[in-house]
Amino acid sequence: MRLHHLAPPALTLLIGCSPGPVAQDEASGTEVTGDESGTSTPTGGGETDATGGTGEPPVLDTYGFANGCFSLRSGDKYLAASADAKAFAFAADKAGAARFFMKAADLGTYLLYDQDRGYLVAKDGPLQRLTKLDSDVTLIDDSYVSGAEWTLETSAIDWAQYQLRNRRNDLLLGADALAAEGLPVTFEAAADCQPHPELTLDATGMVKRTKFDDGDLYGIVDAHSHILSNYAFGGGGLFHGGPFHRLGVEHALPDCSISHGELGRKDFFGYTFDASGADAADLSSLLPDLLAGELSKDNHATAGYPEFTDWPNGPRRSTHQTQYYLWLQRAYLAGLRLVVQHATTNAIICDFMIGEGIQKSRYGCDDMTAVDRIIDESYAMERYIDAQSGGPGLGWFRVVHTPAEAREVIAGGKLAVILGIETSNLFDCKLTPGAGAPTCDEAYIEAQLDHYYDLGVRAIFPVHKYDNKFSPGDGDRAFIELGNFANSGHWSNFTLDCPDPQVGGFDHGDVNFGGLNMPRDVYDSKAPIDNSAFPDAPLNTTTKYIAEILAPPLVGPYCQNASFTPLGEHLVSEMMARGMIIEVDHLPQWSYLRAYELLQAAKYPASGSHGRNNNGQLYQLGGVSTTGFGVCRDDTPGSTVQGFKDKIQFIKDKGGYPAEGFGFDLNGFAGARGPRFGDGVCPSPQTDPITYPFASYADDVEFTQPVVGNRELDFNTEGLVHIGLLPELIEDARRDAVDPADIEPLFRSAEAYIRMWELAEKRGAELGG
Repeated sequence: MRLHHLAPPALTLLIGCSPGPVAQDEASGTEVTGDESGTSTPTGGGETDATGGTGEPPVLDTYGFANGCFSLRSGDKYLAASADAKAFAFAADKAGAARFFMKAADLGTYLLYDQDRGYLVAKDGPLQRLTKLDSDVTLIDDSYVSGAEWTLETSAIDWAQYQLRNRRNDLLLGADALAAEGLPVTFEAAADCQPHPELTLDATGMVKRTKFDDGDLYGIVDAHSHILSNYAFGGGGLFHGGPFHRLGVEHALPDCSISHGELGRKDFFGYTFDASGADAADLSSLLPDLLAGELSKDNHATAGYPEFTDWPNGPRRSTHQTQYYLWLQRAYLAGLRLVVQHATTNAIICDFMIGEGIQKSRYGCDDMTAVDRIIDESYAMERYIDAQSGGPGLGWFRVVHTPAEAREVIAGGKLAVILGIETSNLFDCKLTPGAGAPTCDEAYIEAQLDHYYDLGVRAIFPVHKYDNKFSPGDGDRAFIELGNFANSGHWSNFTLDCPDPQVGGFDHGDVNFGGLNMPRDVYDSKAPIDNSAFPDAPLNTTTKYIAEILAPPLVGPYCQNASFTPLGEHLVSEMMARGMIIEVDHLPQWSYLRAYELLQAAKYPASGSHGRNNNGQLYQLGGVSTTGFGVCRDDTPGSTVQGFKDKIQFIKDKGGYPAEGFGFDLNGFAGARGPRFGDGVCPSPQTDPITYPFASYADDVEFTQPVVGNRELDFNTEGLVHIGLLPELIEDARRDAVDPADIEPLFRSAEAYIRMWELAEKRGAELGG
């Protein structure tokens, strides 16, 4: 997560058998149950006798109903809508039965969506028929559970049949209302259901190529991703849109006026980042709008599914989702095989927007609150995709915990996902602790690493934007300096006493807020300013220092005036002992150099997922970095991939595995690849636009024109609108390449990343043993 332009502002799984006959879905390459009509026929349990032979109910399949079409029968009565279409009851014959499309909300849990677009719902007891649902997203209420979700269970009355448990009430489906004892129900295959609203994949075929002839894995890594940023910043919609939602696309990607206000006028952060940029935003002109609680000018059209008038738009709309699960699946079909999913957030952005009453939150703004939720939701997303695919383990999205597991998943033709953390107040270890803060000593750090390792986290940034107990922040010169001031109570700490030569990163150059810079000799000295009131009164707290904030910048080659603390070095050492992936690219200059001293002493690799490599030392240690292609073509064939070819040669010269993948940082306020075509985009006329259909680099999947709802996308003039246009980005580069082999190292980047991880585990075992 770059934040280059920062404004100041279980379900317990039901045990079930395999879902009977299995067919391949050519669009996804994953296994689903069902006949050619899409109606699945799960196995029952009717052949088991009344006692089940063991005194326990038999295991009935609860997974194979996904995307099937069924009517519900209990005895000789069928579930049907009432005459006024406002309720449901078991009161009809077969001819009058409702026909339900079964949309999986989780493993074994479904939405029942009838032929006339109505849902079976129970809020307080009676069985209702609703055509519009509320959700935790539309209400901005984390406690809300929809009454439209039904979990399938073996009937307690007749073990050959099912009962339906309402997730909201934990009561069972009765004749016309919820009951403590549920009706036994049989699902009968039906026809002519109304499909539940969903986006299209715009691809056909299935993954076939998983390895190169030499045995190395085939696939691309996105080494820096933020799929679930909708759960950051208090989860209230400051970042709008989810990669999935239990109630479907209408709740994953709804109109963003819920949180961004009419025409996006409450989206201060997005406005500052997207329209003004880091250096152009005029704080003094924004103050009246901040006091009023909304922008004085229209920001963006808010329509979500199905119109999507102004978003998703990776290059231009930073506060909107770009990694919906079907978009991610389209990228996976193009060759994406490994993703590092970093939980990220920013407490100060959250506190500012919530504290000023501009937006709402669903839970606390503290960094680790969001991190914990994002980790949970990463596993929930895995279950959700499994549920759409027919059962546990059948989905194409797999969270992995070891490099061996990652190899197995990728070799099996699926997408491996590594969990990571990228946030400032890691483990709640603020530089200036607040009331109730933990004691961040060595024992605490070791316990936290063990805890998050047990949760599946394998990659960690020791520091992000703000100073913490481990290291100064990354030294970003944009609005982030104001956030650092609010977060720590310290003045900015930039100096001209920098490494020679300087090693760059975010920490270099002019200091925008010159009036805030008062370097200190002791990095972790007592804070001179009490900013504890910031969460409740952010603007009043900040504007006390308006003169310093509006002072002119300092011009010169500045850098952060400190390095790792002893606790920070202990963190790095303990990560090594656990074989974890150390992310070094947000370290400021002095900490960056010290990190490499520690890495070299331990002969330990690292990840430079923002593209830094310390003049090749990263590759000499077995580490990896990230790449990109040029945008504009010139008269020289292969001009957009020449930089990539040169980088691969550089890696090879330094002794590294000659491959490099992407670090898109999507949903991380870092922008996205723009278009080649359009007035003023490139200095010379561009030719050879993307046309359809085209085949994947592996020639196993065909891609057609991408659409989102009712909007057709054009990579040529819009760029990387969302992750699902990765096929177009690759095709654009492939067409410019002199030889297809020019971009082959991109498809070896998952192999490169896993080799780095394997080396980290090997060294960890040696260091920690």
